[in-house]
Amino acid sequence: MNRGRIPFYLMVAGLIVAGLLTAWLRHSATEVPFMPGEQKPVWLIEARIDFNALGQETTVRLDLPDEPPGFRLIREQAASPGYGFAVLDDQQNRRAEWTRRQVSGPQTLYYNAQYVPVNPVERSKASEPPQVDDVFWSEPEATAARELLRGATARSTTPASTARELIKLLSPNSPDQNAQLLLVAEPRRSELLVKLLNQAGVAARSVMGLYLEDARRRQTLTPMVELYTEDGWLLINATTAKQGVPENLLLWSRGENAQLDVIGGESSRLSFSMIKQTVPAMALSQVQFQENIFSLLGVYSLPIEEQSMFKLLFLLPLGALVVVFMRVMVGLKTAGTFMPILISLAFLQTSLIPGLISFVLIVGLGLLLRNYLSYLNLLLVARIATLIVLVIFLISILSLVGYRLGFNAGITVTFFPMIIIAWTIERMSILWEEEGAHEVLIQGSGSLLVAVISYLLMSLGIVNHLSFNFPELNLVILALILMMGQYTGYKLSELRRFRSMEQFDNDH
Repeated sequence: MNRGRIPFYLMVAGLIVAGLLTAWLRHSATEVPFMPGEQKPVWLIEARIDFNALGQETTVRLDLPDEPPGFRLIREQAASPGYGFAVLDDQQNRRAEWTRRQVSGPQTLYYNAQYVPVNPVERSKASEPPQVDDVFWSEPEATAARELLRGATARSTTPASTARELIKLLSPNSPDQNAQLLLVAEPRRSELLVKLLNQAGVAARSVMGLYLEDARRRQTLTPMVELYTEDGWLLINATTAKQGVPENLLLWSRGENAQLDVIGGESSRLSFSMIKQTVPAMALSQVQFQENIFSLLGVYSLPIEEQSMFKLLFLLPLGALVVVFMRVMVGLKTAGTFMPILISLAFLQTSLIPGLISFVLIVGLGLLLRNYLSYLNLLLVARIATLIVLVIFLISILSLVGYRLGFNAGITVTFFPMIIIAWTIERMSILWEEEGAHEVLIQGSGSLLVAVISYLLMSLGIVNHLSFNFPELNLVILALILMMGQYTGYKLSELRRFRSMEQFDNDH
């Protein structure tokens, strides 16, 4: 390798790494999908609160999930006509609060939340183990608890195994009299398990989980238990002894806080309804990460009109890559460098077939008019200006005729770069005079071929998606263009010419 070109290769490698790395960071930070049309599930959960108001000041508090594992909150709102509403967050204890000065009779309040499933993070591990709560029993209950723990600890070695053994002893089919005595004193099996674990020296707390099933109504919270292990907090089902957080379980509340607290009312009831929806991942990303640095610096913060302009602008580097490849690597001749790119962009507006017909008609008629202008012996500037005016008239006539004939695509022909077309007509006319119609046909056909290839690539859904949502990938295209710019070997079109020389050498 030539040492003098090492900085060049380092620059090319840097562009590729910067483009790919920035795209990956954007994808990781904002969850913008790499593939278009990707869908993501979203759970719409509705909590319904029913109670009878007593005709006085009423305050209703509902405990809310606080960063539940496996889910991320997208949006929340309340439907409560006549009530003041707020979501309070106090020392990792989120709750919804409804207030009203005076109300009486049956009342119904609604709380709606949207959650998107995410990859669960590792179980949190406190810097110091949490303190074990003190447990108080009456004398018979204390004796029964000690005997129950003695049997469970004898068959276990870890906090999780101790919990499993206690769940077996507390099952309805267990013949253990000590367990039956404790269940009479504390019928809630999860609360009893928490007390027994705390007495055994294992930090434990009650949690309430909501099992998610599509299109279910009037669901209730399921009591469960979390106990502290060497790896952090571990969730365990107080009935089945299953460990870990199931994918369809949303942890609604932790600790001893009441799930529902109604002041100024009675006969309160809490129920849940849920439905699973599917939404585009792109729209979901824009809703969730509006304040992200990539979103703030992205084109989504611009008005729609400017976004449409950038959507076409970000496709230009791909067209330039096609032009460089076809000219440098293949050896195809074109009428200029930028003309095929602009023609391909025009095809995106007109579609391929109407665009090809319009371009051929305009250039063909322009060449006829340019042939007449050559007899007038005009200066170059005046000749080009005349061609621009004539091209405008040609485009206008073709658009109006196409509209009258029912071809609405003809109106978008005005997108063609008129000045570039005028220069192309002038250049082809001079080329016709100097090298003949054959060369004009070769360069004109080469330009159309490159434009069609660019159009076919630009019209791909994944190309439009990546170029607009990951514009940093154009750095990779820039690196490829720079690498092809250093190529000095044979072109593909030259292989045919040198093949005859190879046959000549073989014959002699």
